[in-house]
Amino acid sequence: MDALIIFSSEYLPWWAGIGVLAFYVLGRDKKRELLMIIHALVGAVLARFVFTEIIRYFYDRPRPFEVLDNVYQLVQHSPGGSFPSGHAAFFFALATGVFFYRKWWGVLFYALAITISFGRVAAGLHWLSDILGGAIVGILSAMFLRWLFKKFQNQKI
Repeated sequence: MDALIIFSSEYLPWWAGIGVLAFYVLGRDKKRELLMIIHALVGAVLARFVFTEIIRYFYDRPRPFEVLDNVYQLVQHSPGGSFPSGHAAFFFALATGVFFYRKWWGVLFYALAITISFGRVAAGLHWLSDILGGAIVGILSAMFLRWLFKKFQNQKI
């Protein structure tokens, strides 16, 4: 079971990232695929490296392995900055970006985001509320980016 938790929290994220890039290589409509990839990746980076860090600046929550004696930490990680989960924010934003363009694949990416997120809880790195917070940040980031794309797409330059 430990190997499955480590895989889902450490290695599955890389496969999900590669999976998004594969749309461009394997897709038929290159312009649409590229727009989807840009939307998904920019939304994910915005969620993880902007919004998550702003929240963490004001709310520094310790990780489970820092405060609970019975938590077996499966994956090495530095202390602090547990809420919201950066991984959850990144991968839920990624999934939402994909979902806007390809519904079925978006559902698969949501399943990957859930698997990655719960792997990080099982590894002792996050609380369940960290995942929920990260998922909300990620989904809202992708929705905000979609709103921006539509706003600028409708303006005449």
